[in-house]
Amino acid sequence: MSELITIDPNVCGGRPCIRGMRIRVRDVLDILAGGATREDILTDYPYLTDEDITASLSYAARAIDHAVIAAAD
Repeated sequence: MSELITIDPNVCGGRPCIRGMRIRVRDVLDILAGGATREDILTDYPYLTDEDITASLSYAARAIDHAVIAAAD
């Protein structure tokens, strides 16, 4: 896991966050899914970095990676 993504049971209920802040990986993903650009996010959340956004996307990609089980014929 990237050192930029932290999981602390005392911050946001243990959900993955950016650098221990109270902004969750999911928040970044939701903002991107809503159509915001990286530049929009960096303007609206000046304490985030471009690397934070990349780390959020990478974390999410790893989180959904799972084995594909072929259906039985």
